[in-house]
Amino acid sequence: MVVSLSTQDVRKLATWPLVINSIRNGHKLPRADIGDTFVHVRDNTMLVRSAYIDGLAAGVKAATVVPGNPEKSPSLPSVHAQIMLFDPNSGELTALVDGTEVTSWKTAGDSALGCDILARPDVGTMLMVGAGSMAGPLIRAHLSVRPNIKTVILWNRSVERVEALQRRLSDLAQNIVIETDLSKAVPKADIVCCATMTKEPLLKGRWLKKGTHVDLVGAFKSDMREADDDVHKLGHWFVDSRDTTIGHIGELKIPISQGVIDESAVIGDLHQLVSGETGRASDDDITVFKNGGGAHLDIMVSAALVDAHQRQVA
Repeated sequence: MVVSLSTQDVRKLATWPLVINSIRNGHKLPRADIGDTFVHVRDNTMLVRSAYIDGLAAGVKAATVVPGNPEKSPSLPSVHAQIMLFDPNSGELTALVDGTEVTSWKTAGDSALGCDILARPDVGTMLMVGAGSMAGPLIRAHLSVRPNIKTVILWNRSVERVEALQRRLSDLAQNIVIETDLSKAVPKADIVCCATMTKEPLLKGRWLKKGTHVDLVGAFKSDMREADDDVHKLGHWFVDSRDTTIGHIGELKIPISQGVIDESAVIGDLHQLVSGETGRASDDDITVFKNGGGAHLDIMVSAALVDAHQRQVA
């Protein structure tokens, strides 16, 4: 029987520990075979991302990304998606999962896992750059792995949107403050998380203090990047997957093509980080994690959600 999980089902089943551990455990399995197709129409993107993970599942996520949706009235999510899981042996369809909701949890969980492995254990302040739909989940996911964070600084070009984000976070015990000057906010932070739609780098390497962990989420197209060349030169770079980042996303593709860095600047991916093969080398390192996403992550999270659902109904 095909399991079908709606938006509400995903919200009831998902927790940060479940999501983050599903990605962690998924990277203890053999590396996924990944295939992506992107179609760009003006600023909008249609994508089909597929992956096969031996021992877990095969799956496909079909999605649209419309950056202008949050500005519409009524507001709409930037991403709409559906995920299909298939039995890796028989090829039979086993589950249909709401991909829009999973994408939010998966994206934030991916970054939180990177943070859990790479950020110093004594971090106390997080900066969130951007106030879009992913800002709230990213903050909550990072706090789940670094509960000792006491202050979260918010920055966004639009004051209205950052104030709305502050209100959405009013249930948190942390001190949630707004900073209007990014150059003043960055030096205060132990973790800097960026989730914007910018094409011109916002984050300057000269603002980063020693020991900072940088989480780059927003850039997903070849002409997009959030960090300037100095971040590349100063940072110790890690990615969730080389297959979904190095040759596809401007964050790495542009500086590599311009000779600022080469591919060897990427020290490791999540497989290597989860296994302990690599990671932060010293407290002074500026670690940078590029979140590139991929269907393999959607499959890991969706399979865990389906398993949780089946345990509930058994």
